[in-house]
Amino acid sequence: MIIKKASDIRSSEITPQSVYLRRREFIQASAAALVSAGLGTAADVALAQGRGAKLPGVVSSPFSTTEEPNLYEHVTGYNNFYEFGTGKGDPAANSGNFKARPWKLRIDGHVSKPADYDIDDFIAPYTLEERIYRMRCVEAWSMVIPWVGIPMAEVIKRVEPTSRAKFVKMTTLVDRNMFPEQRRNTLDWPYVEGLRLDEAQNPLTILAVGLYGEELPAQNGAPIRLVVPWKYGFKGVKSIVRIEFVEDQPLNTWQQMAAHEYGFYANVNPNVDHPRWSQARERRLPAFGNNRATQMFNGYTEQVAHMYEGMDLRRNY
Repeated sequence: MIIKKASDIRSSEITPQSVYLRRREFIQASAAALVSAGLGTAADVALAQGRGAKLPGVVSSPFSTTEEPNLYEHVTGYNNFYEFGTGKGDPAANSGNFKARPWKLRIDGHVSKPADYDIDDFIAPYTLEERIYRMRCVEAWSMVIPWVGIPMAEVIKRVEPTSRAKFVKMTTLVDRNMFPEQRRNTLDWPYVEGLRLDEAQNPLTILAVGLYGEELPAQNGAPIRLVVPWKYGFKGVKSIVRIEFVEDQPLNTWQQMAAHEYGFYANVNPNVDHPRWSQARERRLPAFGNNRATQMFNGYTEQVAHMYEGMDLRRNY
C-alpha cells in the first residue's frame, strides 16, 4: 500500500461533497425555517436537528455576521481534520474513539504565569461567547459557523506574556489510538500552527470550545481549537494541548509540508491564487459551483487590515 503525503493528494481524489452532505429533508427544512423566520438562535437550530443541550452561560457576540448559519450537519459532516483522515467525511466517520475528557492544556514559553490546566478549569473563569463567523477553506469552499469560544486576548492577558513573546505556537495532541491517521506519515505529527502576537490578540480571534451552543464534537476539534475568521481554515489548529509563547516565528505544519502552497499568514486574499486553483471565487456549501466572489480578509478588512500595512501580501501569503 502506498501512503501519499498530503501535498500529493489531488483535489480530484477527494471524496465528492455530495457523499457527505446527505441530510434528512424534514430536519433541514424545520431548522432553516427557525432562522429565516427569526424564531431561533444557532443553538435552537442544533436542537431542532436532534442535537444536545446548550453550553451554560453562553452570550451573543457583537462580532457575529448576520448571514444565515449552515446546518449542523454541514459543519460536522464535511470538514478537514487530517488526524482522522484526508477525506472530508473522515473526521465524522473515524472519530468514534476520541475522548475529550480528561484533557490537559499547557500554556508556557515567554509568559509570567505558565501553567498546566485541566480543560474545564481553564474554561471556567471565562464568559463563553457565541460568534457566527464566515469560515473559508483553502480549497475554495466556505461555511457560516456559530462557534462558542473564549476571546484569545483574554487568555493572553491572564498569562502575562513577557517582552520576548512575539508569536503564539499551538500544538495538537498526538494519540494514535484516538487519531487513526497519525499511524501513517500523511503529515509530520504533531500538527503545529502559529500566529503573531498581535493577530492572537485581535478581538476576532477565539479559542473555540463549542458550536451551535454545544460542546465541540470530536470532528471539529474538541475540546478546544483556534478560530481566526479572516484566515483560511488550515490555521484553525484543533484539539490543542499546548499554547507556547515564543520569540521566533513558528514553522506551521502546512508550511513545512508544502511551502510553495501554504505560507505562515494564510490570510484570505482573492488576488493570490493557490498554485492548483483560483481563490477569486468560493462555493458556499451546500451549493455547487463557485457561487460568490471571495472577499479580502474573508470580509473582515475593517477589523484586521491595519495589522498588515506595509506588507507585501503576495510574498507573505
